[in-house]
Parts: sequence; structure tokens; C-alpha cells
Amino acid sequence: MFRQRLRSRSFPLARVGANAVVVVFALGLAWGGAMLMLLALKVSPSTINALSGYRSAYDYLAGLEAQDVSASTRLITALAGLVACAMFGYLAWRALPHPYLARTDLRLVGGERGGVQVSPRAIERATEIAVLDHPAVAAARARYATDDVTVDVSVNRADALAATLTDVHQRARDSLARHELPALPVNISLVRLERTDRRDVK
Repeated sequence: MFRQRLRSRSFPLARVGANAVVVVFALGLAWGGAMLMLLALKVSPSTINALSGYRSAYDYLAGLEAQDVSASTRLITALAGLVACAMFGYLAWRALPHPYLARTDLRLVGGERGGVQVSPRAIERATEIAVLDHPAVAAARARYATDDVTVDVSVNRADALAATLTDVHQRARDSLARHELPALPVNISLVRLERTDRRDVK
């Protein structure tokens, strides 16, 4: 069974921010647990309130009425909630693992006395150069996987687009054959149609 290595992209800033949020939340839980333990040990509620201020905060929030909340307070609360949602959402997204397949060298021949290996970038570069030779191609980016090559192209001409992509596909395949590489499947993807302001002067 074929096994493919996986790699995960790392975002140090997001990891530090997420760890800081976890630490603050854990400290809050530990502090709350300590207050509950003191209550269970029959410590005076006034002493615990002096340490944590939980009863004063509860009484203040419980005594609030609709007229006590001004328009500016609502606006500040809404903006703070929006900022918190954006910040924590970004940290959560960045903290999620983003695995991708690790590229490996293409082994052409091998034996007891050694072998020939071609790096992924060499295959990609050979394909890109062949594709960029087409006059209608403005940019090209190839990606070699284990079983195929995917080429993202940007063209600067909308006319005869199908013929252009067909020719680009054939150029990529011919380049692999010319460099004596295996006949890998080539996938051509049109990612952008470049605008051109050039006009023919007659």
C-alpha cells in the first residue's frame, strides 16, 4: 500500500495567541475553583467577596435595568463583541492543523549501484518554461504531485481559448518527453484572464 507523508503548516503567532487564551481561561477556572473550595471549608462569604468581588459584581449586574444602559454603552459592547469574535475566530482558524502532502523526488532508475532522482521543482520548472513559450500565456505555475502535474495558467487573450489550453497541454507533455521524464498526466487549469490594453497600430 502506498504511503504518503503529511506535513502541517505552522503559524507561530496564532499558536502563541491561542496558548495565551488557554492560560487565561485556565487561571480563571483555577481561581473560581479556589473560591468554591474556600466556601466548602466554611470561610466567611464576606472574606471571599473581598478576595474575588463576586457578590458585588453579581449585585451590580442584577440591579441593572434597561434605562441604566445608554446608547454609548451598547455601542461599545457591540464593538467589543465584534472585535472579540474576529480575533478569537482568527486564532481558532489559524490554530487548526492544515496538513498537505509532502512532495517527494521522482526516481527514474535505480539499482544496487545507485539511481537517478529528479526533484519536484525541476519537473515543475521544465513544465512552466514550456507553457510560458506560448504567446498567449502571461503566467504559469506548476505543481508536481505523486501521480500528476497540475499547471495553473493565466492567459492574455480570450479568443481561441480552447485551442490555447489544448496547445499548452501538449507543450507540457512534450516537455516531459523531451527531458526523458515519465509521461505523467498533466492537468491545465485556467486561473486568470489578464487584461491587456495593447492596441494594434495600423
